[in-house]
Amino acid sequence: MLISATVLLVAMGAVRLSSRTGLPSLLIYLGIGVVLGQDGFGLDFEDAELTRTLGYAALVVILAEGGLATKWSEIRPSVPAATSLATVGVAVSVGVVACAAHFLIGLPWESALVMGAVLSPTDAAAVFSVLRRVPLPPRLTGTLEAESGFNDAPVVILVVALSAVEHAPAVWYELVATILFELAVGAVAGVLIGRIGAYGLRRVALPAAGLYPIAVLALCVLAYAGGALAHGSGFLAVYVTALVLGNSKLPHRPAVRGFADGLAWLAQIGLFVLLGLLVTPHVLADDVWPALLIGLVLTLLARPLSVVVSLLPFRVPWRDRALLSWAGLRGAVPIVLATIPMVAEMHGSERMFNIVFVLVVIFTLVQGPTLPWVARKLGLAGSPSPRDVEIESAPLERLLGHLVSVAIPEESRMHGVEVAELRLPPGSAVTLVVRGGSSFVPMPSTVLRRGDELLVVTTEGARDATERRLLAVGRGGKLASWLGTDGPAKPLR
Repeated sequence: MLISATVLLVAMGAVRLSSRTGLPSLLIYLGIGVVLGQDGFGLDFEDAELTRTLGYAALVVILAEGGLATKWSEIRPSVPAATSLATVGVAVSVGVVACAAHFLIGLPWESALVMGAVLSPTDAAAVFSVLRRVPLPPRLTGTLEAESGFNDAPVVILVVALSAVEHAPAVWYELVATILFELAVGAVAGVLIGRIGAYGLRRVALPAAGLYPIAVLALCVLAYAGGALAHGSGFLAVYVTALVLGNSKLPHRPAVRGFADGLAWLAQIGLFVLLGLLVTPHVLADDVWPALLIGLVLTLLARPLSVVVSLLPFRVPWRDRALLSWAGLRGAVPIVLATIPMVAEMHGSERMFNIVFVLVVIFTLVQGPTLPWVARKLGLAGSPSPRDVEIESAPLERLLGHLVSVAIPEESRMHGVEVAELRLPPGSAVTLVVRGGSSFVPMPSTVLRRGDELLVVTTEGARDATERRLLAVGRGGKLASWLGTDGPAKPLR
């Protein structure tokens, strides 16, 4: 317990270091695991099967948090392109990397194909730990978010099928059909569980606010397990369920997202430390050059080619394609996937794991810090957009109404707006303002400030319109269109 608590505290301190240097914190977490391992403090850990199992559990939590934090309105225009990247792009990347692994480092075709599949998915945690510092146009942010959420599912199916050679489909069209079937089942399961869960959470008043985050997490795990038991993609099911829940009007949404964010950080820390423990540094020297060769092919050929081919049907500017090519960071997902052939006792799987580990570390060090620079050189790094106000809603069952708590962040354009200028719909009113530790009942002429917290009382029928209006003013200020969601230029549709 002492070691675990120390590791967590060190890992949290590493987040601060990574935010200043631009390095994804995953490298520091991996380093902690390596230091604790055989060549460091001597902790002997070689259980690939346990690592894979815990890795799956961590990925479920990470995908759930990603879905809950993703705004459907922002990624919806990018879903077709992201889906193409997660399917066609993955296929192109697998083929190119497999050829390189076979002809450049001499892997047999079976192992080369597994290597290509393992390295094909991007990692959301690695990408957005860097992109948080550089705001990008919504079309790019949506594409990267959706791609990283979608591409885990087909790749896991592919790696499992290729690793179990004796049980693999005899012909490629059987494998493709299997992948499409499992993705369809996972998507349907995710939508159903997400919608039923959202409906139930809105209708059932739980006795404590802390139960809502637990219920949401349970629904996400249920989606993974239910999708897998139905012979579908559990990873796609959990992401879709979280996406549906995160974009539904749930009670205590900020608490739910905060809880999921904390669990995702814990999952990332535990996962990367565990992966660092599994590797043995003194045997990695022979795999550095193969990792560099495969990494160069992946970064400079496979990823750009997969972006170009998968986005052919879409009108995507060349600058966007260039950034999408460079933003294909690899992180925990490829390393976790590399444990699958180890568990299947595939020939050469330990060498494959070492190559993937070295590749992820080296190319994260190269791509992570340079990604903001690339975005600026391409003219795609914009100024930070206003942060949305933080809204939390709690039902008042007997009164047929809701209490809506609103926190105004520093970057919100609600700063300087008078209460009357909020123009809330009929049935809603600002009843209390908390400022500087004291509270008061506001007048219509009261000017709202950064850091204020508002208590809004609204009827059941006016709640949704009230929340949309508050978000609109937070983004567009007092000139936001009536009940708009995107500021004065875009009225509500």
